[in-house]
Amino acid sequence: MEKTTGLKRSVGVTSGISLVVGTVIGSGIFFKQAQVIATAGGSTPALLAWIFGGLITLAAGLTISEIGARIPLTGGLYIYMEKIYGKVWGFLTGWAQTVLYAPAIVASLSAYFAILFNNFFGLSQQWQLLVAILTILFITGINLLDNRVPAAFAVITTSIKLLPIIAVIAYGLFFGKVDALNQSVATVTATPSGGFGMAVLATLFAYDGWATLTNMGGELKNPQKNLPRAIVIGILIVVVAYAGISYGMMRAMPANEIVRLGDNATFGVVTQAFGKLGGRLLTIIILISILGTINGKLMALPRMTFAMAEDGVLPKWLAKVNRFNEPIGSILFLTVTASLLQFTASADWLSNIAVFIIWIFYTATFVGLFILRHRDKQAAQVAEPLQELESIFSVPGYPWVPLIAILGALFVLISTLINDFGSSIIAIGLVFIGLPVYWYYSRKKGEAYD
Repeated sequence: MEKTTGLKRSVGVTSGISLVVGTVIGSGIFFKQAQVIATAGGSTPALLAWIFGGLITLAAGLTISEIGARIPLTGGLYIYMEKIYGKVWGFLTGWAQTVLYAPAIVASLSAYFAILFNNFFGLSQQWQLLVAILTILFITGINLLDNRVPAAFAVITTSIKLLPIIAVIAYGLFFGKVDALNQSVATVTATPSGGFGMAVLATLFAYDGWATLTNMGGELKNPQKNLPRAIVIGILIVVVAYAGISYGMMRAMPANEIVRLGDNATFGVVTQAFGKLGGRLLTIIILISILGTINGKLMALPRMTFAMAEDGVLPKWLAKVNRFNEPIGSILFLTVTASLLQFTASADWLSNIAVFIIWIFYTATFVGLFILRHRDKQAAQVAEPLQELESIFSVPGYPWVPLIAILGALFVLISTLINDFGSSIIAIGLVFIGLPVYWYYSRKKGEAYD
């Protein structure tokens, strides 16, 4: 039986695609080019790393799309994990995103925005904290209005952020004089993190955010069709954009020069193509791009917290909606926690921990598709069927596509554990701190633990 909420089904497929693209494409594509080339050891393996990372992400998106079509409810991974593995694991999924992933990712994005904003306007570092918090408050204000407003903001910012990507691709294709393929670099990353595999890992971090839309399953129009469409089309656009800008940059500038310029490589290509004014315009567009990404997070992630509060496993005030039927309690909770995190760890540490945690639950959810299909085979009828078989999206290439998603997820987790074991264990510990909270609310509701 589908849960009823105070949220409206008013988000269409175009807004859904914009949310996927806008949430994924932030600043990473503009700053990761040199890292991927240096880690991979040359231009051809770097380009392949972006493509491989995109294929893994597409496999993940297809897998989640079928699960989301079967369970078209507000709450995303929280609802999926609860339906597949039971209430304890559903709660821990939601808890991890509410208290760790969502605040950490919003805090890190706003910190990156503040750094770039201050550099552009020549402000001293002491303004960084204030700018970051004001950025969060600005996007919060947009998301407290009718959800058509942040949805429109997502469409606008996504359209704007694609402009420099298209420009770099076009410049590289039509005016670039460098052979983009078969270039080697003089200084390959000489650390345990070097190699093609770690280059793919770097791209997977840049692709993160594609599953954010699943949190809004209860607000999408016709979610059984539009959720898979939005996720798959959105990921395909991102893959083309990422591989395209990588190829375009390597056509415009030698790989060694890109590695030498590091984070400034994209600015170097744009300045080469369009002059100093072009470089400054790129900075403005990247700032808009990051705002769009923060908007996507603040638009979708509070829906999961809202769903948990509606279920009675978090304080009821988190399920409060305003006159626009927006989950004001959950949105403001994310606003406050993300703002407080500005006073703690660095943006890089926060973003790395956030991505590691979310991939733990991605992995379990991918495996869950096999469980759901097995249940369908075991019984023609169940007490509360998730969705009629003939009306749902099915993953093409099953079981190989979900297996690719699972292997990619395991690669992310194992690589992160090897490279940052201490932080990974801290993050896992913070997840399991949620168990006493779950026991408290289960006892309060008079339910048995499961």
